[in-house]
Amino acid sequence: MERPAVRLTQLVVGLVLYAASIAMLVHASLGNMPWDVLSQGIGRRLGWSLGTATIVVSLVVLLCWIPLRQRPGIGTVANVLVIGLLVDPFLALAGLLGDLPLWGAILMTGGGIVVNGVATACYIGARLGPGPRDGLMTGLVARTGWRVRWVRSGIEIGVVTTGWALGGTVGLGTLAYAASIGFIVHLLLPRFTALTGPRPVRTTGTAALTGR
Repeated sequence: MERPAVRLTQLVVGLVLYAASIAMLVHASLGNMPWDVLSQGIGRRLGWSLGTATIVVSLVVLLCWIPLRQRPGIGTVANVLVIGLLVDPFLALAGLLGDLPLWGAILMTGGGIVVNGVATACYIGARLGPGPRDGLMTGLVARTGWRVRWVRSGIEIGVVTTGWALGGTVGLGTLAYAASIGFIVHLLLPRFTALTGPRPVRTTGTAALTGR
């Protein structure tokens, strides 16, 4: 039996937490998540806020869905709007903490990665549509037949390199995120999917579905 109210609530909670996790890593300044490196770099070059850059990047990625014949869901649209609109307010809240000592930055980075893992499991487990970046990856996999890990790695290496060249922050936090987020989501996703209905959970490959 489906639980639409639970799924919608879980989606919104997941996206709000995702925006908070972005702000945590950005404020810690030890390295952003891969796509946020790109958004931050574009924002710095064009004088945009991170939230504005995040929305624009998401919309451009959605345009790439057209030749891949991917179809957005309500979760896809919510992903663009909720995360993009909340990143800047969360950054403002994080800014109230001021400059962090190294130990504080490490704690905030670790906390942000964990929060992001919970957030990702929430919104994917809601099963209301993939995020723009998830859909790009799965669409390329479907069209090319390439392995998920190689497609995801290729995309993220490309966005990190481009974002770094534009001025986005890359560091140990970026590496820690890449090394741990798949395990966290793999561990949590079955639990959050079970909340939204009895549909069997496939965890194979879920480590790749962490790109928003």
